[in-house]
Amino acid sequence: MTATALPSPVWRPLLAALCLALAGAQAAAAPQAGAGAHAGATAFEADGTLRIGSKRFTESYILGELLAHSAAPYVRTEHLQGLGNTAIVLAALKAGKIDVYPEYVGTIDLEILKHPHTTSMEQIRRELAPLGLGVAVPLGFNNSYALAMRGADDGIHTLGELAGQGGLRLGLSHEFIGRADGWPGLARHYGLPQRPSGLDHGIAYEALAGRQVDVIDIYSTDAKIRQYGLRVLEDDRAFFPRYDAVLLYRLDAAQRFPAAWRALSALEGSISASDMIAMNAAVEIDGKRFADVAGNWLAARANAKKALTAEFAPAPPLRSGFLDKLFDSSLWPLTRQHITLVLLAMGLACVVGVPLGILATYRPRLRQAVLALVGVLQTVPSLALLALLIPLLGMIGMVPALIALFVYALLPIVRNTCTGLLQVPQGLRLAALALGLRPRDRLLRIELPLALPVILAGVKTAAVMSVGTATIAAFIGAGGYGERITIGLALNDNQMMLAGAIPAALLALITQGIFELLERLVGYPVPARRL
Repeated sequence: MTATALPSPVWRPLLAALCLALAGAQAAAAPQAGAGAHAGATAFEADGTLRIGSKRFTESYILGELLAHSAAPYVRTEHLQGLGNTAIVLAALKAGKIDVYPEYVGTIDLEILKHPHTTSMEQIRRELAPLGLGVAVPLGFNNSYALAMRGADDGIHTLGELAGQGGLRLGLSHEFIGRADGWPGLARHYGLPQRPSGLDHGIAYEALAGRQVDVIDIYSTDAKIRQYGLRVLEDDRAFFPRYDAVLLYRLDAAQRFPAAWRALSALEGSISASDMIAMNAAVEIDGKRFADVAGNWLAARANAKKALTAEFAPAPPLRSGFLDKLFDSSLWPLTRQHITLVLLAMGLACVVGVPLGILATYRPRLRQAVLALVGVLQTVPSLALLALLIPLLGMIGMVPALIALFVYALLPIVRNTCTGLLQVPQGLRLAALALGLRPRDRLLRIELPLALPVILAGVKTAAVMSVGTATIAAFIGAGGYGERITIGLALNDNQMMLAGAIPAALLALITQGIFELLERLVGYPVPARRL
């Protein structure tokens, strides 16, 4: 008779995946310098790293770098760039994952503390103190919200005049649409009938210039206001409060880093609105790096003989080429972070998903419930899931991103495990039973090896999906290729977005190729020699 060699037992590839995941965890645990980290020339304070956060728009990136550069001579600093909107950065601050970030008084007053009307700084400080937070160091400029239109004069110059223009198309940032001091309050205050569409702030100016929308929300220090010749609508009924830039910080940070805090306090009142507009322009128009712009401003401030207007003049543009952005020094750290996230998530998904698939196969009453549960989990939008995980876990970074990727990887693994086992011929099961094999032996030696090609197909699908989904990790400070994508969105820099998207796509193709090779190895058994 002819004997057929069955594939290796299923635990071998799963064990290999776990080993890779553990190796990734070890690499992730190794001390690394974060993005935007700076080391000063003098002795560091002995009590850790000052972690600085920023939101996902140009000005916040720049201010975060200004803080990091200012504190660098006195303490190790780490700038967690572009963490997302106010809710995410605030959650990171409360959880102690960051120590300080640049914020605006109006946002603290109306959005964070939920006051219906503006209150005093003393009241704001009293209400923040029980949360372990404080507000200090007014930086010197007001960056108010406003609405803007194209420069052509169509008779609309104030927000009040928008009330009679129901046909205008409004493209507003998602945060502005959801904020109490944004569109909901503005629409009630002025009686505006329009229904706005959500639009990322980074592409709003181009959409307005391309006549895809008629009105956008802006920050008063945006550099592109003059570049595009926009008309800022007057707030004739005084809805918007002042948005003076300040530092929102953990009270213990000032105590843990006294020398660094004195350096940050020295920034009080030092940044004018024109300075901030010039710095925003240096990034968005001239293509300079956030860190370079911050360093140049601080150097110009230290040198009274150097004029800021000359330092930030827009000639000549310094925007680097696509290949420079693709192969810059961050490529390997971002690749390592991205691969680590995927490996850890896939290892956990295999450890949980395969047993769930086995359970669904041998417990028909539970099958629909298990498949429905993992199916529902995958329908939760990724950013919504991250936003929910941050307050639940009290942290940002790798852990919530890892949980999100794990959840999205479960469905194909569970479903394919169940499908592969159900497709094992009943005759083979009966033959194994006739040979006296116990249920455990039948599963490990007959059924799982035969179902292995289908299971690997599910793992391959989950892995390729995880490579793409892992780009969202950058929104909560977990790194990866998404960091470039978020910066590209903030700057409307297509080359920067491609510098993040192309490596992610290549990694997905490599992942698919590796799994297809594994499928060939386990899916086509080689006939043994005739005895």
